[in-house]
Amino acid sequence: MKRKLSIFGYFLSIYVLAQFFWWGYHIVDLTTQLSGDTAASNKNILMIVGEGVIFLSILVFGIIKIRNSVANELIVSRNQNNFLLSVTHELKTPIASIKLYMQTLQKRNLSEEKRNEIIEKVLQQNEQLALLIDNILNATRLENKKLIANKEQLEVSKFLDAIVERYKRQYPQIEFVNQVKKNISEKIDPFIFETIVNNLIENAIKYGASGGKITVELQKDTALKLRVLDNGPGIPAQFHKDIFKKFYRVGNEETRTQRGSGLGLFIVKELAHLHKGKIKYYNNQPTGAVFELTL
Repeated sequence: MKRKLSIFGYFLSIYVLAQFFWWGYHIVDLTTQLSGDTAASNKNILMIVGEGVIFLSILVFGIIKIRNSVANELIVSRNQNNFLLSVTHELKTPIASIKLYMQTLQKRNLSEEKRNEIIEKVLQQNEQLALLIDNILNATRLENKKLIANKEQLEVSKFLDAIVERYKRQYPQIEFVNQVKKNISEKIDPFIFETIVNNLIENAIKYGASGGKITVELQKDTALKLRVLDNGPGIPAQFHKDIFKKFYRVGNEETRTQRGSGLGLFIVKELAHLHKGKIKYYNNQPTGAVFELTL
């Protein structure tokens, strides 16, 4: 569809420009034939050429704007389609898992240890479901300007330690490295900070190396600085400018294997701006991704 529209747009643009030059040539030619006065003829030709240049500039500008608008609409449509495909999968997966775990508890006589293990997995799936729903709601609130930063004095080190410990329990197969400096306090919005941290860690879990390592760093000098690092494949340079866009995910939703909705990094960027901070991405060495939040 996109290819057909592009071909049609190029064809139409070339046809319009060709017609413009064709009629311009005939008008100048006719003016020369009808005007016996050479000075008057030259003056008329200059006037026609001048008006033609202005009209041509407006015409080319309009063609470019229409082409860009159509291209942007196609990108938005594709990303929204990817979002619907991914969010459907994201909602169905934890619901199906919770159902299976509960049926296992209901139908089988399990040991206390096994029951506790299954209950822990149910809680994990429930948290994944809650995070997805929160991201959808937060994205809507951010676009409607319904979120404001409510800052309070907080011992950020302990707050972040608790988040990292929670993820350690949820994902024992991943090595979490806690490099949070102790006794750091700052006036921040706890909800915004926790939402950013959750989305950055979830992103590292999704796209980092399988069974790999995730490092969480916190330090404070002139500003509060949080870094989340993984040792996955990283993000190719050509996609860096797009990763914080709403619904954007590298690749095609129909062939992608990683879960996700395309909202996490968009929310991180918007919440960072709401908190008067900034988020940036750069490649880890030798492989992986680094997301750095400065508040």
